[in-house]
Amino acid sequence: MGITVPFTWEGRNGDSQMVAGGPQYPIWFTNLIYRGSLYTLTYKWPGLTRHPCSKIPGFTLDQLNQLFQGARFVGREVLQGSPDRYVNHWRVGVVVPTLPPGNYLRLPLVLGDIYVDQTDPGTFWQVLQFGVPNLYDPELDEWLVMNTFERKPGTVTLPLRCALLP
Repeated sequence: MGITVPFTWEGRNGDSQMVAGGPQYPIWFTNLIYRGSLYTLTYKWPGLTRHPCSKIPGFTLDQLNQLFQGARFVGREVLQGSPDRYVNHWRVGVVVPTLPPGNYLRLPLVLGDIYVDQTDPGTFWQVLQFGVPNLYDPELDEWLVMNTFERKPGTVTLPLRCALLP
C-alpha cells in the first residue's frame, strides 16, 4: 500500500497491545491479547466504512509463545541501515491442514519472518507478517520495523468497543 505509520507494542501481566497508525494517519488499528482473548479493532483504513471489534476467545500469550517456539531458523543476516543490525532470521507460520510430510495441498493462514538481535534474542528489529490477519491489505502483508526498545511494563487498554462484546 505504500503507507508508513508509527507502531508501538506494549505488554504487562500477560496482556499485549500493538497499535499502528493513529487518528492523523491513513490507517489506524490495534491488536491485543487481553485476558486470554485476541482482539483486532480497525479505527481507520482506506475504503473501510465499518469498524467492528473482532474477538477470538481462548488465544493467550502462552499460545503465541508456543507458535514462536516452533519457528524455523532461516539464517544470520545484516539489516542494513543506521546502524546496521546483526540479526537471526526466523520463520513461523500456521498452515492448514496439518498433515505429515508429502504431496498434500496446504494453505498458509499466517506466516511471519522475525529478525531478532544476534546478541539479545529478546529484541526483535523487524517483522514481516503475511496472511489472513491482514485481510484489508491487498497484498495480505505488513512490515514492522523497530527503531528503539524500552524494557519496562507498558499500558494495555481494551478499547470500549471491544469491552462491550459478549
